[in-house]
Amino acid sequence: MHMLFYVSVILLTGLVMAKVIRLLKLPNVTGYLLGGLLIGPSVLGIIPRDVVGSFSIISEAALAFIAYSIGSELNIEHLKKIGKGVVLITFLEAIGATLCVTLGMIFIFRQPVHLSIVLGAIGSATAPAATLMVVKQYNAKGPLVDTLLPVVAMDDAVCIMIFGIASAIAKILLEGVESVSLASLILSPIFEIIGALALGFFMGFILAWISKKVKGEDELLSVIIAFIFLTTGLSIQFNFSSLLSCMMLGTTLTNILPHNKRVFTVIEHFTPPLLVLFFTISGVELNLSILKSVGLIGIAYVVLRAVGKMLGGYLGAAAAKSPKTVRNYLGFALLPQAGVAIGLSMVAQRILPAPYGDEIRTVILAAVIIYELIGPPLAKFALVKAGEIQSE
Repeated sequence: MHMLFYVSVILLTGLVMAKVIRLLKLPNVTGYLLGGLLIGPSVLGIIPRDVVGSFSIISEAALAFIAYSIGSELNIEHLKKIGKGVVLITFLEAIGATLCVTLGMIFIFRQPVHLSIVLGAIGSATAPAATLMVVKQYNAKGPLVDTLLPVVAMDDAVCIMIFGIASAIAKILLEGVESVSLASLILSPIFEIIGALALGFFMGFILAWISKKVKGEDELLSVIIAFIFLTTGLSIQFNFSSLLSCMMLGTTLTNILPHNKRVFTVIEHFTPPLLVLFFTISGVELNLSILKSVGLIGIAYVVLRAVGKMLGGYLGAAAAKSPKTVRNYLGFALLPQAGVAIGLSMVAQRILPAPYGDEIRTVILAAVIIYELIGPPLAKFALVKAGEIQSE
């Protein structure tokens, strides 16, 4: 069959399964993943295994737009308003998850260091969509909500930075520690991160200037898509993190043009089908045969990440002198994982050789389904215990 046939099947399956899963009051992303798994090689085989690799360009494009959107939330004036305490909490809960997963995998489950640090970095990501859905559904208000919303907004940006460092170190370790100098081990990740940020800033500066000259929305959309793809392509060419570059592209725009919302809202006409394809393709790529070998590691990842999020959230809230309800229950509302974690697992699959990349991809996709199932009920539990749910 032609590739466009498969793209159509994937898109329609994702949309239908999202409607089905919504009846169970679960997030759309769970439906997309399950729909992709159903039609993929591991179950029905409607999408053949030899075709799956051909969808990588769709995943790369979706990741670029996700990172661009995350960057758009990092307005300096906004960060000043929410205060240093929330920033501190965000860093500690993200680092808490990273350390728990990394150290647990290395010292308890005896996994390779390069696999462990990449898996730990992905563990820091939190999906805001499921948590926000619960907050809106129950009209929740109070100190916990006031802390939770900015934390989940900034969390993925911190995660991308942590992943940039971890992936650079993992690539160096794979070449053999004995063949790499200490200077290279330290300077190579720094070079990659600075390069990615510099590229994103430069492209964002140019795009900000051009966007002022563009009047029509159709033309503006085309220009923004071109710059996002150009930034991604150059990042991959120079071995920079495309996620960091695109995030910096969005960050630069939102700070140079803080009142020009068009540069961010206009892409909403383009991204919905792209994101449906991305999540459903992620389900298609889920290899159930690997679950046997990574089953224990998958369970360990879910548990270790949850412990890290709760411990990091507690310590961060305590350091920021937040109310007791925030310290005790923030971690429960930070468990869902989805878009960024799936995207980073795809990047990990590309930079780590088999079977490590495949294992990370499978662990993360399985964990996303688990977290998206238990995440919303746990977020509701936290809000109820904190006394911030106003109405059912």
